[in-house]
Amino acid sequence: MSQHFDWAGYHILIGGEDIIDHHLHAIQCEGPEDADKTAKAHKKLLYILKEMRVRIGTMLKTDNVSFLFGAGASIDAGGFSLANIPKPLEKALIERAKSEKTGGQVPGWIELFYKSTSMLTQDKHSFETRSTLYGSPQKKDIPAIAINLEDYLSHLYLWLAGMIQDTETLMLSGDVKISINKIDIKKLIKEIKSVYTGLLDLPKAGLEDPLRSHRKFIKKILTRPLNLRRANIFTLNNDTLIEQAADAEGSVLVDGFVGTLRRIFRPESYEIDFYFPAQTTEGRVHRFDRALHLYKLHGSIIWHRCEPDWENPYGLFATFYDQNIQDDDVLIYPTPLKFGETLGMPYSELFRRLGNTIGQPQSVLFVIGYGFGDDHVNALIRQALAIPSFTLVVVDPEPKSDFVRKLEGLKDERVWIIKGWELGTFNSFIEKLLPDLREEEINAKVMHTFKELSQVSD
Repeated sequence: MSQHFDWAGYHILIGGEDIIDHHLHAIQCEGPEDADKTAKAHKKLLYILKEMRVRIGTMLKTDNVSFLFGAGASIDAGGFSLANIPKPLEKALIERAKSEKTGGQVPGWIELFYKSTSMLTQDKHSFETRSTLYGSPQKKDIPAIAINLEDYLSHLYLWLAGMIQDTETLMLSGDVKISINKIDIKKLIKEIKSVYTGLLDLPKAGLEDPLRSHRKFIKKILTRPLNLRRANIFTLNNDTLIEQAADAEGSVLVDGFVGTLRRIFRPESYEIDFYFPAQTTEGRVHRFDRALHLYKLHGSIIWHRCEPDWENPYGLFATFYDQNIQDDDVLIYPTPLKFGETLGMPYSELFRRLGNTIGQPQSVLFVIGYGFGDDHVNALIRQALAIPSFTLVVVDPEPKSDFVRKLEGLKDERVWIIKGWELGTFNSFIEKLLPDLREEEINAKVMHTFKELSQVSD
């Protein structure tokens, strides 16, 4: 063990106070640095983490427990952040454009991509310069184009919806103008979504046990007592990591779809529950212990649009992921909406359920890997914080949003902020803080006995 114990990667803020720093700082200030003090600090940290697991275990026993996942929950399985245009996506677009070049002329859709991103970011980008950079030895150091991918797609859809002529000149801000051809913008949207859905075929090959943390997550939350409501998993991600982990653990996900050969969206199916048949003459039934609710707030790479009909009123069905069905029928947010709409079906229904769920008394919401960049989600969390019995746990290694900074400043005991690279990632939170309730019941009894005996000895 090193002479100096550094707890910089461990932070648990409750009501604005850093619990770990508060306890360990006092130890580090006791006197000169030595091995005994370092060992004492490390031992204290392990005790604090054990105590935090017990407290989080108490939260998990709350009747209404929900989890909200953002892109950070998929990073270790090969996912990526949408805060910028993902570099793997841009590189793939460049390769597709190169294959379509004719006589040295690049396709109009890729030129539109760089013109529009340049205008929106107020930074100069071009196909020639960016393709040269991606072909250089320093390609790892290329800065990503600084615009949120979902925001960028929203701009494209909005421009397309407002086009009357085949070619339009749009005024962005001030005197900035951009000429857009309807064929090019449709092709650009199609290419982005095609590449994006392919990149979200996770986990990526070559990763060591990439579903380990997701499987542990499923396994741990299934240890909640059976008399409680089913745990809710809300995710903004379009990948299928949760579904794959649940399959691996033999868990049933109630995800809003019903059917066998053709699964269609029926939100009323969230009210379904599962029980074993009666095994006694008294007619008692046993609740199935391996079921969870999944809400994919921004759609999925396995969702597809179709024409609504009597049997499928929402015009939405789900399939197994097929690498060969990368087309614009994949339903991921944002999608083509009627001009003037802010949020259409099925998203409006799923967001309504998020708001209703976390708005109930005695609710706990764990937010993991989400950067608070979605105003719809933030508004619902803000409303839930108006309920005195609501508890919010934010897990983020480096929270940068104004929303989280304001939460820290409120010093509200109902708000936990877990950050630092040793605790604030999806993997580290699942490994070090999210308890297995069966194990924690034993640990809680041991800690109680230890405290009682300590008081006697004093």
